[in-house]
Amino acid sequence: MNNFYLGIDVSKGYADFVIINHSKKPVMKRFQLDDSFDGHSQLYQIIKSFCNQNPGCRIMAGVESSGGYENNWYQTLFNFQNFFDLRVAHLNPLAVCHSRSADLKRTITDAVSAISIAEYLISHPEKVTYQKQLNPLQSHSKQLGFIIMLEKQYTLFRNQFESIIYGANPTIMAYCKDGMPEWVLKLLIKFPTAKQLSRVKPHTVAKIPYITKERALELISDAKKSIASSTDDMTGDLIKAYAQQMLNLKSTIKIQKKALEKSCDIPEVKLLQTVNGIGAFSAVALMIYIQNIERFQSAKKISAFFGLHPVFKQSGDGTSRIQMSKQGQKNVRRILFMVTLNAIQSNPLIREIYESKVSQGMEKMAAIGLCMHKLLRIIYGMLKTNKPFDPEIDRCNRQKSIVADKGIKKDKNRRLQDYDPKAPISRRQHSKRVERKKSQSDNITKCRIIASVPETT
Repeated sequence: MNNFYLGIDVSKGYADFVIINHSKKPVMKRFQLDDSFDGHSQLYQIIKSFCNQNPGCRIMAGVESSGGYENNWYQTLFNFQNFFDLRVAHLNPLAVCHSRSADLKRTITDAVSAISIAEYLISHPEKVTYQKQLNPLQSHSKQLGFIIMLEKQYTLFRNQFESIIYGANPTIMAYCKDGMPEWVLKLLIKFPTAKQLSRVKPHTVAKIPYITKERALELISDAKKSIASSTDDMTGDLIKAYAQQMLNLKSTIKIQKKALEKSCDIPEVKLLQTVNGIGAFSAVALMIYIQNIERFQSAKKISAFFGLHPVFKQSGDGTSRIQMSKQGQKNVRRILFMVTLNAIQSNPLIREIYESKVSQGMEKMAAIGLCMHKLLRIIYGMLKTNKPFDPEIDRCNRQKSIVADKGIKKDKNRRLQDYDPKAPISRRQHSKRVERKKSQSDNITKCRIIASVPETT
């Protein structure tokens, strides 16, 4: 079968197209179409004419992910699969960019980008996944993005709001150490400054939900002794506006989360909820990013997708610091981070791993990162095998790895030649080899001691 490759560089309102053969030679010059009904109809006629001129051909199309502007073209090409022998794939823009740089292309235009996308399909077929069906969670992804945007807005409001309250009613800050409770926001809407709060009766304040009469007395007493520097009416009006806006945001976020949880009722979500620490919303959010576990060939692949894989540089004698890469979307890592914090509190297995690493001297944030990686591997195994969470499976796997690691460790890279003492190596490399020889001799001694000890019945 003769394959041809269609590269599509999407811009806002239009796209550039080019078709090349397997030898990376253009068979149809670059053309540009608008993202409209006429443009999509014209693309259908162009592909139809091309297929008639090349009977038995297959068109492999690729489109970069560009923040949603590519979805119309992707949907159209996916529908064209009903009429032509055509496959379409979403591509990682960073991967295409590195591929273009490796080809020593320095000029970046829409035409060059379209050719680079088509060439990437040829050069890296193992990294391209042609979708057989549309992503069923695409609309859910938009809703999740809306929720994340609202949460960012709420955080921005809260950070600015705290500085204003600090000057107008500083004693209220004692109740906001773990966030901004709703009763505090409702209190500030009615009595925004310490001056106004000090003049009201306790029973009036106690009418606000979750404020008891004892707490009302305490709030009023603190307000009378307040050292607030901002007591003017303009500051009070500003605090009311901030508090009302934050209440509205909290309400909208809660409604949107409930709607997302209700609409995304799939078996994978229920499966993830069997892990202590993963709630309904977190399970939905993780599945929206994962989409289909079959996209990832191994646990290392999904770890790289989440940006949890370690990065380091080793060349000769030098090795730079090893750390988490943090590549890719930070929102998915943020969700997994919060899930891990919950798991450390409520999941005995994750808490056991965390406490063990901290007791060995690992920094707490590094231990949390390790637990994130462990939790992600557990999620990967659950989705692959379609089995609920079982901590004993992980404990057995860890025990097997410990047993497998016992004995003499040899460097696989040196299996063809042992270290040559006459090699012109550096002093640092010589020290490494001496240390490795010593560790191997220690392992041999331990193995001989273990072998000499008779087994007890």
